[in-house]
Amino acid sequence: MSAQTSIPKHKFTRAASLLKTGVKIGGNYVKYYGRKVATGVDDRDSLHQSNAQDTYKTFSELKGGPLKVAQMLSIDQNILPVAYQEQFAQAQYSAPALSYPLVVRTFRREFGRSPEEIFETFTKSAVNAASIGQVHRATLNGQNFAVKVQYPGVAESMKSDLQIVKPFAMRIIGMSSEEVDYYLSEVEERLLEETNYLLELERSQRLTSLSKKLPEVHFPNYFPEYSSKRVLTMEWIEGLPLDQFIQTKPSQSTRDRLGQAMWDFYHFQVHTLREFHADPHPGNFLITPDERLTVLDFGCVKKLEDEFYRQYFQLLDSNRVVDDQEFVAMLEELEMLLPQDGPEERKLLIGIYRESIEILSRPLVGREFDFGDPTYVQEIYEFGERMQSNLALKKLNSARGSRHAIYLNRAYFGLYNLLASLGSKIKVEMPELAKTQDL
Repeated sequence: MSAQTSIPKHKFTRAASLLKTGVKIGGNYVKYYGRKVATGVDDRDSLHQSNAQDTYKTFSELKGGPLKVAQMLSIDQNILPVAYQEQFAQAQYSAPALSYPLVVRTFRREFGRSPEEIFETFTKSAVNAASIGQVHRATLNGQNFAVKVQYPGVAESMKSDLQIVKPFAMRIIGMSSEEVDYYLSEVEERLLEETNYLLELERSQRLTSLSKKLPEVHFPNYFPEYSSKRVLTMEWIEGLPLDQFIQTKPSQSTRDRLGQAMWDFYHFQVHTLREFHADPHPGNFLITPDERLTVLDFGCVKKLEDEFYRQYFQLLDSNRVVDDQEFVAMLEELEMLLPQDGPEERKLLIGIYRESIEILSRPLVGREFDFGDPTYVQEIYEFGERMQSNLALKKLNSARGSRHAIYLNRAYFGLYNLLASLGSKIKVEMPELAKTQDL
């Protein structure tokens, strides 16, 4: 894949790129409907494939907000058609990289020196590239480093990017403008934080230090002296991203051990620290040659306020969920039922929420859970498909649920997908760690 020599920076130029792609996608729809009328064949898969390729190509050229949205959407495989899943998954760590002169320019702006003036060696080609930055390998005094360099203009264009990419998100996942706007402030806040590598450095050092009591989870060391707002330097860790490691067909005992380590890591951060790694895609979990789990990238972190934490996890109390009056009160607290909902709408939503909570909380309430059971993942997908085709549900276009749940839901959806990919059987109880507070 050839290196990209520039990134459109001006918001009008970036908007024009997306508009051009939108026109092309519109043309794909015209061709699709024309073929359907002429032949009677509904080749929707081909339509999704063409649109996904066109969309990802533009997003990858713009990087920043559009590519980050693609990465976020790729985590929940129940939202996107398969063609979009496959294309957008590339944003996790194999997006097109920037050319070396742009990397040198960033170093000179941040440190007043080029990479070669700081390190003994520095790879001119990125070893991997994602939505906001790309990673190079460097050495100095016998130490190997992973140096993450942010793409130029990403931070400055993030707010406008989210606005211009909104129509694409609405069309792909079928949300209304009102629904997207409701959650946009939360997404914008997290994405702007991700562009501040000094903030990521602080979080990385603090959260990894607090999480070191987890014996099966490991983290790289970080180097403030070689870091800045747009450059982050950490210890180089040899290993394979989780999805590539799974392709090596590890033993079931290894799958269970790694899955347990990942489960314990998230539960410790969510329930004890109340602040957690909110970017659970395979590229952020590295498996070393001795099969240890290493967690990377604390750029996206969500902190849980006590009141929201109480409201959210009280839904695990089965006694309260089966009690209609208490269940409705909990849903109202979380803004999942709204004052303007009529009786029929409330009846529909209560039934859907009760079913979804029963399915999605199943791994959280027992002593053990087998993510290797394909029937569970299939049940989640089938439920999602039923919801997407529910016409009565689609008419309820009001935004629902606390915006604070976005990244917590994302963390659990991502965790479930990773554990299902591993096929791990995990123990829910964590006897040596602090557990969830009484609700």
